[in-house]
Amino acid sequence: MPSRRTAPGQPGTRSPARAPSYPAASSAGRSANMRAIRRADTKPEMALRRALHRMGYRFRKDYRLDLAGGTRVRPDIAFTARKVAVFVDGCFWHACPQHGSKPAVNQGYWTPKLARNVARDRTADSALELAGWQVVRLWEHVPLDEAVGVVVTALGLPAPPGPRPSRPARPARPSAGLREPPQPPCAPDTG
Repeated sequence: MPSRRTAPGQPGTRSPARAPSYPAASSAGRSANMRAIRRADTKPEMALRRALHRMGYRFRKDYRLDLAGGTRVRPDIAFTARKVAVFVDGCFWHACPQHGSKPAVNQGYWTPKLARNVARDRTADSALELAGWQVVRLWEHVPLDEAVGVVVTALGLPAPPGPRPSRPARPARPSAGLREPPQPPCAPDTG
């Protein structure tokens, strides 16, 4: 079967003018490093999720919210019933005032890129608040117990009873080859 080709400018094709113009990577190692950076499931985010889950809280992770005006937001942790959206922001990517560093290479790309990230965060915050959500933003460097406390306070619920107690250990079952023979049924008492 011959392949179907579309002419430039038709739906389904990408015009070269629309392709983003990223600067060339300074090295192959840097390029590999940037490709390995995760958008979701970062270590600080996963640590917070594990701690909240252990406490008995249930939530959605990386949950897409379609808000009014076509705005789409993906909180790292979303408590949909309470309408609480939690974001764990990386210091570099969201320009932390304490730990955010300015790249020395390709400043013409990185400075506006990081400014756009911050602007996107503010837009997402205001869209969520207009939709009735409470927004919690935590930096990745915030200690875990403090982060858990902030989220629990935002939920406005009493803390769950803590980790569930473990089940009592079952008595060991004999192995299949060493089972006791079944006992015959008791004879009815005739006496």
